[in-house]
Amino acid sequence: MMRILMGAATPVPSPSETVNPDLVTPGPWGFLVIALLAVVVILLITDMMRRIRRGRVRADIREELDAEARAEAGADPDSATDDTDGEAPEHGAPERS
Repeated sequence: MMRILMGAATPVPSPSETVNPDLVTPGPWGFLVIALLAVVVILLITDMMRRIRRGRVRADIREELDAEARAEAGADPDSATDDTDGEAPEHGAPERS
């Protein structure tokens, strides 16, 4: 009785290999899919960065043109007046010249 309460040594099963490791590896098709996915992600990131950079340059040019227009009109170049009269800026396709 005392041996049951103290926790007799129970046999621990030894791990046995039941799965064939050759059947659970990704193989060449898995490598090809992951490599193709990596290339697509790199191309998408490159395109996104190019678009962000282009938008920033256009915004800088637009600010410079607005500042020149205000300076030609005789307005104070340091003032932060907006020509839209309180309207929200238009969000659409950029103007092309």
